[in-house]
Amino acid sequence: MPAHPVMTSELPRAAGPRSGSGGSDFAQLTRRITAEGLLDRRPGYYAVRAGLVLAAFFGGWYALFALGDTWWQLGLAAAMSLVFAQLGLLTHDLAHRQVFDRKSPSEFGGRITANLLMGMSYGWWMNKHTRHHANPNHEERDPDVAPELLVWSKRQARKASGVARFIGRRQAFLFVPLLLLEGLNLSFNSFKALRSPVMKRPVLEGVLLVVHFAAYFGLVFTALPAGKAVAFLAVHQALLGVYLGCVFAPNHKGMLMVTPEMELDFLRRQVLTSRNVRGGLVVDSAMGGLNYQVEHHLFPSMPTPALARAARITREFCAEKGVPYCETGLFASYREVFTHLHRTGEPIRSGG
Repeated sequence: MPAHPVMTSELPRAAGPRSGSGGSDFAQLTRRITAEGLLDRRPGYYAVRAGLVLAAFFGGWYALFALGDTWWQLGLAAAMSLVFAQLGLLTHDLAHRQVFDRKSPSEFGGRITANLLMGMSYGWWMNKHTRHHANPNHEERDPDVAPELLVWSKRQARKASGVARFIGRRQAFLFVPLLLLEGLNLSFNSFKALRSPVMKRPVLEGVLLVVHFAAYFGLVFTALPAGKAVAFLAVHQALLGVYLGCVFAPNHKGMLMVTPEMELDFLRRQVLTSRNVRGGLVVDSAMGGLNYQVEHHLFPSMPTPALARAARITREFCAEKGVPYCETGLFASYREVFTHLHRTGEPIRSGG
């Protein structure tokens, strides 16, 4: 199936809600999705998935001691970065109540997988991710496109100053190197957020984070000499950041950037700012289902195994309504991301 990229320049500056005798476009699509049972919980799937991830997690720590004093441990560090990322993806599904219907078990599971096992604050990430879902790619409201280090639109580039302006000149080339630090950034922001008033359970989250890092550093430095331990931690954290960046970057980067003057109904706000990535079972597993970003944004509580079927329905529905629907291959998506990063930095390079 050919890719259907959406170029920002081709999109309308404003598009209001559409409706007909069947209600809003989103209501019509929701009825089709619900009729297929795609919003029903899938406990069997998540039991198997969580079991495999936890087995890999504890198996990795066992392997750390089984391998002993050898540089082959760096290969284990790389493998554990994949496991930690999968913990993050499982946390994501728990936070969206894809696993459990009720709030309490979702939050309990989220704090265990995020804070205790992965070392990331569930409350901090949840607050940030909720704001992203409400206004994806909105220049002023989406924290994921805030111009802190990178600029995501030419308007941001023209206003950039300081570090963002320095990096913005060559951000397409610096993007991957910056991802090497993303694991450390997650840890830093997790501890920093404990003092934020938006945190609901700061003491609990803080305790779980301290337990995690005490065990994390304790296990590594107990199993390995100091030099190899530091190398293990560096490889693990660096590749964790790269993996997470490779999972999340294709979802929205290079898609429509929403400005305050735009008027978009819910369906168009989510579809026009999101990109799906094809690739079959391997890509589905590696990206935790987030390669079906359009459907995930339309139906955040939809379990991962239902997303592929929902994508076929949504693609057909968007074609009926004349709504551009972006779907491309994995490497093509990265090409679009890097092209977008280079293009948005142009006003800085030209002195604009």
